[in-house]
Amino acid sequence: MKRPISFLLLLVGIALSSALLPAANPARPNILLILADDMGYSDAGCYGGDVRTPNLDSLAANGLRFTQFYNTARCWPSRAAILTGYYAQAVRRDAMPGVPGSGARGQRPQWAPLLSQMLKPLGYRAYQSGKWHVDGKPTECGFDHSYVLDDHNHNFAPRNLSEDDKPLPPVTPGTGYYTTTAFADHAIKCLKEHAEKYADQPFFEYLAFTVPHFPLQAPAEDIARYKDKYLKGWDVTREERYARQTKEGIVNTTLSALEREVGPPYPFRGDLAKIHPGEVDRPMPWTELTTVQREFQATKMAIHAAMVDRMDQEIGRVLAQVKAMSAEENTLVIFLSDNGASAEIMVRGDGNAPGAALGSADSFLCLGPGFSSASNTPFRRHKTWVHEGGIATPFIVQWPKGIAARGELRHNPAHLIDIVPTVLDIAGGKPLENWEGKPVPAAPGRSLVPTFAKDHTVPHDYLWWMHEANRALRVGDWKIVAAGKDSPWELYDLRTDRAESSDLAAKQPERVKEMAATWEKHAEEFRALALKDLPPDAGNKPNAKKKKGEDAD
Repeated sequence: MKRPISFLLLLVGIALSSALLPAANPARPNILLILADDMGYSDAGCYGGDVRTPNLDSLAANGLRFTQFYNTARCWPSRAAILTGYYAQAVRRDAMPGVPGSGARGQRPQWAPLLSQMLKPLGYRAYQSGKWHVDGKPTECGFDHSYVLDDHNHNFAPRNLSEDDKPLPPVTPGTGYYTTTAFADHAIKCLKEHAEKYADQPFFEYLAFTVPHFPLQAPAEDIARYKDKYLKGWDVTREERYARQTKEGIVNTTLSALEREVGPPYPFRGDLAKIHPGEVDRPMPWTELTTVQREFQATKMAIHAAMVDRMDQEIGRVLAQVKAMSAEENTLVIFLSDNGASAEIMVRGDGNAPGAALGSADSFLCLGPGFSSASNTPFRRHKTWVHEGGIATPFIVQWPKGIAARGELRHNPAHLIDIVPTVLDIAGGKPLENWEGKPVPAAPGRSLVPTFAKDHTVPHDYLWWMHEANRALRVGDWKIVAAGKDSPWELYDLRTDRAESSDLAAKQPERVKEMAATWEKHAEEFRALALKDLPPDAGNKPNAKKKKGEDAD
């Protein structure tokens, strides 16, 4: 049948008009942000570790591993930086001298919303599963569903849980509950609901595990997998991990020397006798330990490994759910740890029952400085310190649709403050300029999206740290660091010495002086931000720990 000329002209016009229209925007990517708690730099297999982590290894093989990514050295400051994009001191979420109420219970300024709130205008649904440790409540901070553990002393039968900010009854002991599995269950539940009801919207799932943070507790079958594995000791474990790291090009440094006289950051020496005859609070040469001490220390590391192993298993279940939703290709998966492994040794909660099976619900064990040093291979120090061992984290990103590289390393230095601008960048958002009608201070982070294609494409003018008077600054490849209020600055060239073995401060005093002045300058900037819009009653709110190191971290 012949068409009228006018009809044909109409079709041509429609075709031309369509050709001139911009292509439809691709669907915004989903975000799956996975956070471990007190996991060391070298624990995962893909970072030279000996723990079975096939799911993390697969993410790395099909994505990118960053080798110089940094956290804040502690639990709650890291969460503040991850979710706000600011240094924790600037938003009153870590102690800043001269700022009343700042610290672990500090209240964020109104101009510092969380990433979940920033993603809402972009059409995202947001879900939180696991450890919170941020001021405010998840559902008041942009999360549509939440499952929060506020009891960090029990993995098998926690007593303080909430779902969607409504309290849940304590878990009955002996029911098979384990926090790591429960967090994954909740994440999967949220994702299933999302697929059923909100498939046309992107999701942001924030999955924050509480392992391998103390107490060292894990299912018996997971612990059995590592029985006797670490009887070789922390010295040999460090050397083996370091050999794998150097072979794979993950690090370019010497192996740090074990600091035999550096023990836990909080000296609860009276707790040693409450734990086990094999407990020690110094990383002594392995050969100098008694048989009882070696067996006990190796068992603690086996439990630590089991906790990481179980976390990897549960991550696998969550990733399987993402795949079942046909969302795998367009989901950005990020994995990291909130600080380095912990040298702490203490007893909290119900105590440590004499004769309890190690790693069971009735035991309260901490990793301690020996195997913490192995976990943080090849770096110095531990959680709370801002030497590399306290602040270096594995950082894995995978996004099949957006990252073409597979199995590559990125040596570009980066920090938790970069997560918010990176996520906003790929989600089609922009850095906040206003929030609820008020101006927002410029955030310090940078989008890492350029590094997804090419290494060393996102420079930082500086990276800054302070926690409990431990201080550091990185400018380029130079780092100054001081352990404690009265300690002098040390200076290291991180191009070849991330082990922080050769202190160059005496040889380059002018560089130290210049960098120290830069550290002070930014400290004053962050103090001014923290004081901005400070609530009148900020100094009257309870923020002191019962005793140092006892905060729920």
